[in-house]
Amino acid sequence: MDKKFRKTVIAGNWKMNQLASGVPAFMETLTADLTVGKGEEAVLCVPFPLIPAMKAAAAGTPVKVGAQDVSAHDKGAYTGEVSADMLADLGVDFCIIGHSERRAYHAESDELVNEKLKVLLAKGITPIVCVGESLEQRDAGETLRIVSTQVQAAFQGVSAEEARGIVVAYEPIWAIGTGRTATSEQAQEVCSFIREYLAEKVYDWDTSKAISILYGGSMNGKNCAELLAQMDIDGGLIGGASLKPAEFASMIKAGSEDA
Repeated sequence: MDKKFRKTVIAGNWKMNQLASGVPAFMETLTADLTVGKGEEAVLCVPFPLIPAMKAAAAGTPVKVGAQDVSAHDKGAYTGEVSADMLADLGVDFCIIGHSERRAYHAESDELVNEKLKVLLAKGITPIVCVGESLEQRDAGETLRIVSTQVQAAFQGVSAEEARGIVVAYEPIWAIGTGRTATSEQAQEVCSFIREYLAEKVYDWDTSKAISILYGGSMNGKNCAELLAQMDIDGGLIGGASLKPAEFASMIKAGSEDA
């Protein structure tokens, strides 16, 4: 399927790392010779307190700023939560939802992920919705069932037009932060399945071919090009490697060549 119908997205997820004071130096190194291709988005999703510093450091560069989570509530007595309106006010462009760490450590359900997706869309923020199976589920042959259930729930009540602006990230839980990466064939198999499922069970092929599907799970500078060469892998959601400016820049370059 022709990739020209959708964007290549290289998104870094800093998780709970870095300090606001270190952002300017990081960005200076990252953007020194940075090339972002036409049809490509380079994004850094940072902890909430770092967003203002990242917006300031990214000004005038091609790097977009993302958050790592959002509340499903608009406002009110929800101590510790951050609303989509607050993110939009800070100029956030992207936001990760449904990451396996949120699902595991905070018991986030598929239904909650869907609610978060809708509040982001309402504020013009691009959701990066994560799906993926555990090692036990993969070994039990349940990968496609688990992933299809998560995809179906995430897009519930979302129009085809809105869906075109959503990014899906396939992150096999067994490959996140473990150094163990799905082979390019394994990653392509599931990303292709997600696109086919969106086309045949949720929307249609015109809609599906416009949705960027990323691979996440120990993607790094060494395996990035091979993964991006796959027909249905339109970028990466990158953890540890995004904390290394030179390596992350090389991955953005690889995405530029793929775009």
